[in-house]
Amino acid sequence: MTAQILRIGDDIIAIHAIVTDEGVTLIDAGLSGDLGILRKALATVGRDIADIRGVVLTHGDDDHIGIAEELRSRHGIPVHVLEPDADLATGAVPARGVKPDAWRLGPSLGFIWKGLRRGALRKTHPKVVTAMADGDVLDLPGRPEIISIPGHTKGSAAIRVAEVEALFLGDAITTRHVLTGAAGARLAPFSDDAPQTRRSLETLRGLPESRIFPGHGPEYHGTVAALLEELDRRG
Repeated sequence: MTAQILRIGDDIIAIHAIVTDEGVTLIDAGLSGDLGILRKALATVGRDIADIRGVVLTHGDDDHIGIAEELRSRHGIPVHVLEPDADLATGAVPARGVKPDAWRLGPSLGFIWKGLRRGALRKTHPKVVTAMADGDVLDLPGRPEIISIPGHTKGSAAIRVAEVEALFLGDAITTRHVLTGAAGARLAPFSDDAPQTRRSLETLRGLPESRIFPGHGPEYHGTVAALLEELDRRG
């Protein structure tokens, strides 16, 4: 079969699955109630949980680790994260307390409500993670390449999957601000160091991929160079 990307979830919180003949790689793990929608999405391409070979986290925040421990403990699926975010992912350090850059009541309530419906209060950290390093190419379907892009968190990663011509940026950017509803590419809220995020993204400028996926918001159609120009226009 031709390798493909499945999107599980929606513009508010999404998991992405790389589906190949070798099996499935998950990019991020959503919220703790997402196992059912994952099963349904995999079934549309004739796959199931047993076909998942690994979970690769873009970073260790709560809305990206949701079903990671269930997949690991019940199905033996390894969970990978950049080493600087390992303690955040496993809960060895507290969740970050970063203030949002802006908010509006309606979109903010929508974000909270969607999170509650999908199990945000039933948080379970993965007890064991496999630490990744910058430059690693993982032996998983799609051969994801790991690029360190600190800023949103210390251990944020860009995940490049050349087989599907895609780049997954986690919460380095958003294309739909979850707290204001504003559309368009911009640096994500809740970042430890937004200027550092922008500097990190600059290192990706020369990559050829033209399908870019944020953790929140729809796919961005364009190169990293075009994305950076849009980010800078918005300030």
